[in-house]
Amino acid sequence: MLESVGALTGSPWIYAVVVLSVLLDVFLPVLPSGVLVITAATAAAASTTTVTAAAGEATRQVPSLLVLILCAATASVLGDLVAYRLAWRGGDRLDRAIARSRRLTSAQERLGAALSRGGGALVVVARFAPAGRSVVSLGAGAAHRKVKEFLPWSAVAGVAWALYSVGLGYFGGQWLGAGWLGTAVSVLALFLAGSLAALVVRRPAHAPTAAAAGAPAGT
Repeated sequence: MLESVGALTGSPWIYAVVVLSVLLDVFLPVLPSGVLVITAATAAAASTTTVTAAAGEATRQVPSLLVLILCAATASVLGDLVAYRLAWRGGDRLDRAIARSRRLTSAQERLGAALSRGGGALVVVARFAPAGRSVVSLGAGAAHRKVKEFLPWSAVAGVAWALYSVGLGYFGGQWLGAGWLGTAVSVLALFLAGSLAALVVRRPAHAPTAAAAGAPAGT
């Protein structure tokens, strides 16, 4: 993978590509934005660009890990907000589409309950699940959840996902080399985290309330 995109990962254009990919994958979850971020971070683990200047020789790393994290996290939050606002204004057609989807309906119910309790951990967990970001952002908008309830958790989710993805790529490249093996292991770790997150997101919404129902009244 790194061989085919080596020129891109060594160019400042990688930041624009990462922003565009992360921004759009809330609408097109098939876009491999996580794989792209990992690939760029893996390249950063071993790739340095040497710049010769009149004053001497300086080195700069492209891509920069800090800039890569900022780009990925910012694009993640912006994409969430765009999906949230579009769903907010979606009207009856979107409401009917959500009502026809058991997955979207269940996620919307769980999200609403979580945000009402002041806890948005579900937003953070869903960011790692395949298409979970789309489901949560659209569900929050369609349910007309307040932006102050959704935005802070979206920001936490974006930063956590960016740090995890960049960390996987960077340390995978450091420990296993900036080649196919390091990238493949890092991507596998991302998919495993996504699978675990998907299990949490798909857990029935009524599971926590069952225990509460058996609690003595007046406690």
